[in-house]
Amino acid sequence: MLALARKINQSIVIGNDIEITLLEIKGDQIKIGINAPKSVPIYRKEIYEQIQEENKKAAQADVDVASLKNLFSGNIK
Repeated sequence: MLALARKINQSIVIGNDIEITLLEIKGDQIKIGINAPKSVPIYRKEIYEQIQEENKKAAQADVDVASLKNLFSGNIK
């Protein structure tokens, strides 16, 4: 892990198109701004972990293959 010290309104750049700026320090919290292309998903870590867990559950779920074939062929019953 790279640890950097920054002051308010100072930034770091990741790659060519992601910029993270320290906006505010208030007590034990900091506020950061992230400037990135819309194609780059940005999540809080706890939300990202929930998404990953739900994706794992969905991948392990039993799938009725016949129903899916009917759905995509337009033969909905």
